Amino acid sequence: MSVNIMVSLRKLALLGAIAQPIKLSSGHFAEAIKSSVQTAARRLQELEREGLVHRRIIADGQWIMLTNKGIEQLKKECYEYQEIFFSRTDIEVEIAGRLITGLGEGKYYTALEGYKRQFEAKLGFIPFPGTLNLSLEAQSRAARKKLDARKGIEIEGFESEKRTFGGGKCFLCKIVEKEAGGIKSAVIIPDRTHYPDDVLEIISPVYLRHELQLKDGDEVRTKVVI
Repeated sequence: MSVNIMVSLRKLALLGAIAQPIKLSSGHFAEAIKSSVQTAARRLQELEREGLVHRRIIADGQWIMLTNKGIEQLKKECYEYQEIFFSRTDIEVEIAGRLITGLGEGKYYTALEGYKRQFEAKLGFIPFPGTLNLSLEAQSRAARKKLDARKGIEIEGFESEKRTFGGGKCFLCKIVEKEAGGIKSAVIIPDRTHYPDDVLEIISPVYLRHELQLKDGDEVRTKVVI
């Protein structure tokens, strides 16, 4: 993808075209990317052809919004910059939440061989079947969103004879409890999940509820390596 296309895509994102459609004229966009009106119009057409933006022409301009493909392209570039500037230093973010009982799906998925092999190879442990689920309050939800922009440890999807299983990503973490100092753990963020963004799922080689004598409603704090 050309540098000019990426510059134009970033500029549209900065103008607000990720969250919602923005009304934009070629003249306004020309000023934003410091080019001629003709060049700005051509760039917008190229972005649309590449499937990076949705565009609807109106009498006095156009409505433009980034597509999922466009957003993913920006995230990919973001990951590359993070590798350049942050790969040498681990950064921790603290996330706290109240323990809740999950839907029970984690027990099924974490026991699948296609995932277990990857967990062992990439995280260094095979998880106890199931996930520890934390309900997050506002401040921790903001911290949780930082993980969306990070690459994490990729867990690839796979196919069995009957169905396809999606991928996701993990981040190593540690529970901020004296008794949990030596227990390996990881936050898991599936590509497809039934949980909202205010729930954090944690896997570990041990049954954390029993190991730390936890019950629903207890506060659990974890430091996540991003």
